[in-house]
Amino acid sequence: MTFDIAMTFFVFTMTMLIIFWRPGGINEAWPASIGAAIILLTGIVSGNEVVDIIDKIGGASVTIMATIVMAVILESFGFFNWAAARLAIMSKGSGYRLYWYIQLLCFLMTLLFNNDGSILITTPILILLLKNLWLKPHQMIPYLLSGALIATASSAPIGVSNIVNLIALKIVHMSLYMHTAMMFVPATIGLLFMSCLMFFVLKKKLPKVLPAATYDIEERFFTYNFHPLKKRISLETKRKRTIFMLKVLLFVFVLRCLLFVASYFTIPVEWVAVFGSSILLLWRWYHLGTNPVDILKKVPWHILVFAFSMYVIIYGLHNAGLTTMLVRICTPIVEQGLLQASFIMGGLVSILSNVFNNHPALMIGTITLTEMGLDPITLKTIYLANIIGSDMGSLLFPIGTLASLIWMHILRQKKIGIKWRDYLQVSLIVVPLTTVVTLFLLYYWVQLIFV
Repeated sequence: MTFDIAMTFFVFTMTMLIIFWRPGGINEAWPASIGAAIILLTGIVSGNEVVDIIDKIGGASVTIMATIVMAVILESFGFFNWAAARLAIMSKGSGYRLYWYIQLLCFLMTLLFNNDGSILITTPILILLLKNLWLKPHQMIPYLLSGALIATASSAPIGVSNIVNLIALKIVHMSLYMHTAMMFVPATIGLLFMSCLMFFVLKKKLPKVLPAATYDIEERFFTYNFHPLKKRISLETKRKRTIFMLKVLLFVFVLRCLLFVASYFTIPVEWVAVFGSSILLLWRWYHLGTNPVDILKKVPWHILVFAFSMYVIIYGLHNAGLTTMLVRICTPIVEQGLLQASFIMGGLVSILSNVFNNHPALMIGTITLTEMGLDPITLKTIYLANIIGSDMGSLLFPIGTLASLIWMHILRQKKIGIKWRDYLQVSLIVVPLTTVVTLFLLYYWVQLIFV
């Protein structure tokens, strides 16, 4: 047993160090999969437990992959360039107005897709938009940073916007519908508080007046990506293009709503997600003549490998006695009352997330809760407090979430330098206050509606 404990903690520590370091830009799935392979080969996690892991993460992984497929399809339609062009138009030359529209865009993209997908989509689009406005690098950073923070934190209101949230829902036997009913209002108000606080923190760094754009982002995309002889529905004029984009957006919104309907009637949400992405894929094939096979190359399949591998490592920590120790420590705390338990457990997951990423932190916290013999409302409330710690509190440092690591990587690729000092000047003020406010809102919302 001593060997199992030492080996598991060594593998976990080395895996997280390599993920943070990313030597040579290595994908995070590689160190996670190597660590999981060692855990499996040493027998710390058994074959039966692997089957249980696949059962827990299977539906969540399929749902997230289907969602990312939809994001890729919309990108091929030119939706995101169209959205960037709308941002430039609606801001009407005001740097402050642009800030609020970017906040709204990042919030909606996370709700419609997921936090990792939102970062992958909105960050390049924002860079394109901001460069088109001839903003200097130090003027870009406030927009990019605030957008990334709100995009990542926006996975809290609905569980389907984050793969680790979906996995945790399976562990606590909580429906997507119930998660949203208990969490959407307090988390959304918390996000609004976060946006307002970030605005006041960043206001002096935001340009009051924006320079004129150098070219039309929307027209450039369609000029370079659509040959005039191709069949392409009504993409010839801006007005018809806007109508088409709104139809596509409405389809995605309706599909998103159907996920919650399915959850309410205990229909597997992954079935709805796959059906919707298949319809959208066929729609693209018919209108643009693009073979669906290209999706296989564009979808980041490594997310599945990363999620499975991290869960194997966390299961190894569980078998090594980590959750037993946490149960012994946390049980007296939880018995003090729901408010204290929510704050302490949410705070603990926040700290763990900033130390070794929110994926393992939330999984450890959730498994611990299930072994404490809590009544359903207490279990669900403290679990949601853990979600707040995992999705919001984890943003204190840029290593706290996979989405923020992806964001930093994209900025390096685009040669936009951002220092930890730039990040911490905002996060040290905004993140702790937002986490505390949202935890308070969650407690009082649950007391008002569910108790």
